[in-house]
Amino acid sequence: MVNKLASQGRSTAYKLIGLQTLAVTLVSLIFFLTNGKMAGLSALCGGLISIFPNFVFATLAFRNAGASAAIEVLSDFFKGEALKLVLVIVLFWVVFKTLDVIYLPLFVTYALAIFLHWLSPLIFKSKKVG
Repeated sequence: MVNKLASQGRSTAYKLIGLQTLAVTLVSLIFFLTNGKMAGLSALCGGLISIFPNFVFATLAFRNAGASAAIEVLSDFFKGEALKLVLVIVLFWVVFKTLDVIYLPLFVTYALAIFLHWLSPLIFKSKKVG
């Protein structure tokens, strides 16, 4: 039962990350076609700054599940969220220090990925386990 719960949560999270990746790729392509290479790269970077930490969080947060693993689940969520926050800060810092990005495409795709994350309960209805 525990593995099934963790597996279901991880699967749903990975589906969301796949949707975010698809949306970011499409928007980055649109920025590339309309505004050039640097705008497309900036948009892609913005999306990846959101997507990669989400992937790390999902991997950590859904290692355990169930009442018998409640302490581990809570610990994994806290560790995953802390690491996610640190990764976002570090990735923004790296992008700003190493690339001459265009801010609008970068923040548009970053916000798009976050917005899709907020909409995830509407997009992916949870299934009952049992």
